[in-house]
Amino acid sequence: MMRSLTAHVLFAAIGFGALGCAVEETGESQQQVSSAPDPVLAFNALAAQLIVGPGGANKVPPLGLTDLAIVHAAIYDAVNAADGFPYDPYAIRVSVTQPASNHAAAAAAGHDVLLALYPSRQADIDAAYATSLSYVDDGDAKNNGIAAGQQAAAGILLVRANDGRNAPTAPYSTGGGPGQWVPTPPGFLPAQAPQARFITPFTMTSPDQFRAPPPPSLDSHEWVKAYNEVKALGNAGPNTRTPEQTDIGKFWGDQPMLQWNRAWRNISINQALSISENARYFAMLSTASADSLIACWDSKYFYGFWRPDTAIPAGGGNSRLTADPTWISLVVTPPHPEYPAAHGCFSGASTHTLRVFFDTDDFDFTVDSNFAGVVQPVRSYSSFSDALDEVKDARIYGGMHHRFSVNEGGRMGKEIVKNMRHNFFRRSHGHD
Repeated sequence: MMRSLTAHVLFAAIGFGALGCAVEETGESQQQVSSAPDPVLAFNALAAQLIVGPGGANKVPPLGLTDLAIVHAAIYDAVNAADGFPYDPYAIRVSVTQPASNHAAAAAAGHDVLLALYPSRQADIDAAYATSLSYVDDGDAKNNGIAAGQQAAAGILLVRANDGRNAPTAPYSTGGGPGQWVPTPPGFLPAQAPQARFITPFTMTSPDQFRAPPPPSLDSHEWVKAYNEVKALGNAGPNTRTPEQTDIGKFWGDQPMLQWNRAWRNISINQALSISENARYFAMLSTASADSLIACWDSKYFYGFWRPDTAIPAGGGNSRLTADPTWISLVVTPPHPEYPAAHGCFSGASTHTLRVFFDTDDFDFTVDSNFAGVVQPVRSYSSFSDALDEVKDARIYGGMHHRFSVNEGGRMGKEIVKNMRHNFFRRSHGHD
């Protein structure tokens, strides 16, 4: 196990120095919290670390994002209550006494949910909580905020108690014929978390609400075109990639939840979002992203489509195609069926949520990567669409996906966000 990450180190590491002094809104008044780091940012960073960071639980993508969404759903309901319900509650209409500190509410909700999910990390979680609360003056507002956070956390945990995220791994296999998924090199690992396709969604009515249409048939022009594209661009051996394309393929090979959460926090900091704004921002991002992967896993295991690492050495199941028995993807292929692309689903949900939140696609931001061997570890974008398009290309350059798969993943993410926007996190009646 990793050494304990002290709360002060955690708060400093995620860039709170740039935030300066935060103004905390309550239902009846505004309270100044001198030099207070935003607790929503702090507990997002801590949650990501505990879920998939070094020394963390190393949860697979749909299970990790489900945990993250539980954390942020509780924080949202707690802060929204402390603020006087300017937005519709997500799941819990907290009974709150005013004045209530939304800073204390966010910290208490984040603490209680993380402690329930990761009890073995109590020392880290308690330390982050104590540090966060140390920025709030003692008194009724602090106590009422804590009570609101505790109530929201207990309610969300109850709502999600039997959501399927802790179901045992079920075996999964196909017949292994043309078009069917089988374990891929180099590890030939078994199918990853097939049970995740049954997790109760956060904003969808069911995991199959946005199920993808079938992948192209192996005798179609679309399949031939996609096969030849990834065969030429995605090989770890002889290929037609430029050095820039190779770097892009590796750049987006980073751990996706950590990579996107870092970007989310950086955008929040650069935009100087308040506690209230961050509570809604991260709740929207995390629930849409979790649902995108629940939906993605539903489609993946419904169709069980093969990966390029299997299709290309086998000749693609089509006499018009040429096999390459030595072909292997540039980036190691993850152990789950190919269609649709999980990164397309997740990045589609992430970028479209950002577009909805900021009400624009034109937006300057950066994303960084910790993938080994990346030449350009920080990349800049002038729109959210640009980032999504690059993610789609990256999965081709990395050799993990076909073009139709990344396009479908991005489309699914967009549809999930449209559904969320119309049904959740909306302005309450009577609030401008």
